[in-house]
Amino acid sequence: MAPGLLTNRDYRLLWLILVTSGLALWLRILVTAQGLLDSEGDPWRVGLIGAIQLVVQIPALLWGGTLADRFNRKTLMVGAHGLTALTMGGLALLATQGALGPGAIYLAVALSAATQMFANPARAALAAAVLGDRLLMRGTSIDNGTGNACAVAGPLLFALCTTTLGLPGTFALAALLSAWAAALPLLIRASGHGQDPAAPRGSVGQQTLEGLRYVSRHPILPGLFLLDTGITVVSFYREILPVLALGMFAGGASATGLLGSANAAGAIGGAALALLLASYRAKGRLVLYASLVYALCLFAFGLAEGLLLGAVLLAAVGAADAVTVTVRSSTVMLTTPDAMRGRAFSLMILAAQTANNLGTLWIGFFAGWLGARESMLLGAILAFLATLAIGLLWPPLRAYRAP
Repeated sequence: MAPGLLTNRDYRLLWLILVTSGLALWLRILVTAQGLLDSEGDPWRVGLIGAIQLVVQIPALLWGGTLADRFNRKTLMVGAHGLTALTMGGLALLATQGALGPGAIYLAVALSAATQMFANPARAALAAAVLGDRLLMRGTSIDNGTGNACAVAGPLLFALCTTTLGLPGTFALAALLSAWAAALPLLIRASGHGQDPAAPRGSVGQQTLEGLRYVSRHPILPGLFLLDTGITVVSFYREILPVLALGMFAGGASATGLLGSANAAGAIGGAALALLLASYRAKGRLVLYASLVYALCLFAFGLAEGLLLGAVLLAAVGAADAVTVTVRSSTVMLTTPDAMRGRAFSLMILAAQTANNLGTLWIGFFAGWLGARESMLLGAILAFLATLAIGLLWPPLRAYRAP
């Protein structure tokens, strides 16, 4: 952890919350999918998880951001992670008794997807308040690197747990990690309020609309969100790695695993690079430069003939992407007052997740129509042009310098 962050007791606790909840998230994702596949045997029933999460997460994100600005953020994290712990504990009990059915799993998926969207804006907004402007980008870099490390460690932990503890034990471990994440906010000393509790405020719906109006009128954030959307929609590749492994390198599951691991490792390296660039004040230009590098690396990946070279280039893509994510997240927090940070963060995540879903559809369609390699090359060219267009058409983003 970076100097200055080590001495911040509250941030250390927030980091532990990120680790425990991140591992619990991956266990929850994988164990619910495995439980459905084991009980039903139909892949399409597993696919329904994505549809349930999409339906639940959009309103949960909007409300979660508003609640993070309206109520005590520590209390919100305790409640959200606590409900996740109870949900996973309930599945563990049902699995132990042999009574685990698809209805219970789908309900658990809906509840835990919602609680995740309530907890994330609260933690992000509280971390920004705890760190202050000087340490914010460093903290965001550590957070993104930690999230990518959890994406690597979580599936490994799942494989270890299912082989030694079975599905009931894996559900129980997810519940235990979530309970730990629920307890840690109680130890944080900083105030969890984003606004004065005595200040007048409207309804949750009114405050949600207020957040939408704030972001739409912000001089930088719409351009920043459009930049992410324009790049991601035409080049999102993570969900179709098996298609790329087969279409580009004639590989199977092992090739997919290599590409995925390389991308995650690159993202961890990119978070470390963003940490080194924390003192670079021209954040607007930095996110544009990183986006251009992302497009160039993706184009090179599309040209790669060998699997190992493709893995190296996909690691570079992950590194550039991690820099853009770090700068984008820290810019949202640096340019938003504390009383509005929960809503601004939730809208950033909503835009990103919508772009991810559209990007999966886009790349999947063009990979089937043009071919996997051609879809990457086309996506890289369009991402490069989108970055240039946003940079030219949104001068406030290009000119933004961090305080």
